[in-house]
Amino acid sequence: GKQTAKKFDTMLHRRSAVCLGKGFNNIKDSIAGKLPGYAAQIKELKANHASEVLSPSTVDTSYGGMRGVTSLIYEPSLLDAQEGIRFRGLSIPECQQALPKWKNGTEMMPEGIFYLLLTGDVPTQQQVEELRQELAERATNNPEVTEAAAKVINAFPAGMHPMAQFAAAIQVLGKDSKFAQVYADGKVKKADWWVSTLDDTLDCVARITSACALIYQRTFNNSNALAATYNKDLDWTGNFTNQMGFTDAAFQECMRLYLSIHTDHEGGNVSAHTTVLVGSALSNPYLSLSAGMCGLAGPLHGLANQEVLGFLKGARKDLEARGVDLVSGSDEAIKASITEYAWELLKSGRVIPGYGHAVLRKTDPRFTAQYEYCNKNLPNDPLFRLVKLMYAVTPGVLTEQGKVKNPFPNVDAHSGCLLQYYGMKEENFYTVLFGVSRALGVLSALVWERALMKPIERPKSITTDALYKKLTAK
Repeated sequence: GKQTAKKFDTMLHRRSAVCLGKGFNNIKDSIAGKLPGYAAQIKELKANHASEVLSPSTVDTSYGGMRGVTSLIYEPSLLDAQEGIRFRGLSIPECQQALPKWKNGTEMMPEGIFYLLLTGDVPTQQQVEELRQELAERATNNPEVTEAAAKVINAFPAGMHPMAQFAAAIQVLGKDSKFAQVYADGKVKKADWWVSTLDDTLDCVARITSACALIYQRTFNNSNALAATYNKDLDWTGNFTNQMGFTDAAFQECMRLYLSIHTDHEGGNVSAHTTVLVGSALSNPYLSLSAGMCGLAGPLHGLANQEVLGFLKGARKDLEARGVDLVSGSDEAIKASITEYAWELLKSGRVIPGYGHAVLRKTDPRFTAQYEYCNKNLPNDPLFRLVKLMYAVTPGVLTEQGKVKNPFPNVDAHSGCLLQYYGMKEENFYTVLFGVSRALGVLSALVWERALMKPIERPKSITTDALYKKLTAK
């Protein structure tokens, strides 16, 4: 009755009062200030260009994974075939230049790119600090739900893949979803549902790092406890790495780069589209993100970096067995051996993992960012040297072969090399790191889906038999 509803409102207000701080309000106010402009643009587009064709959908594209078919509107990022990803209009080098750094660091903070993806604004150092403080508060202010997630993680059967654990843990963290509470209460109008979605988003991002650190500890270190308690004086990345047992400042800087550049890659990839698709049914952000992470776990998406690392290790072993010295051998001698090795692979019907991309037609700027980091910080590492010299010769080999549209490396060609160097050898965990980063982008997109009050996705499908009859009856 009325008394129960009043009690619910009081509970929700108390919970909100604890965690809705400056970081939340800065982001909320920025989004709210932009919504009228977006609404006006969308109104004009629908009024004057409603029947414009963005791109054709053909039989070929329908059987080909809908590649190249522009049919989604997705706000946080845009992928250009020639120049790569832009986060709210900024390239990765521009983000590296403009976004705030952690104390005495040189790499952009994921908190900064998160703020950018959510608002479209380049944050000040103070705004990032306020967001950092808020995430730290949210990470620890609901022990009931974080302890519940820990109990579930510690109950998983041995050998369960870390990504399966991650997807399940996210759903446990959603026990107290603010959006689900607001929707069930029915008192908040649809136009304001995005606010509770933003609230959930910050809670989720704040808490998934501890959950993932525990997954790492239990899966690889046979421990049911985090390596460290949450330290509110550290940044989001520092806490994540500390709780996994990695305290090296150099590795933490490396992870700030890694967790920033993997955040988003426009809306058509499996993890982004799945998160937004599930969210369009008004599933809460935790359910939506969990679904997206199940997509990321596939070997044709996020698991690809693990497969590339396996290839690189195998290539290194094969080359060294042939007498190639990746430590002190000359670049020219190594490149000649790699060229011969690449041709042998291709002629045997195999592929070279880490090269090519569904959209990109140039070197992935995420690869370039990691390449430059390695060149500066680990130039003599044998695995990096293999990556570096493969990059020097493989595009030419693939171009000469003539079977691929993009002979250049993507992000997966490099990320495993970095993690191996800093001592994270557990390849089965790499996609979890990817997922922690990707949460920042896809949840930002979900906030905007709700803010723009988009409808449920429901494209039309057709069977092969019906299509055949339709087209051959002409």
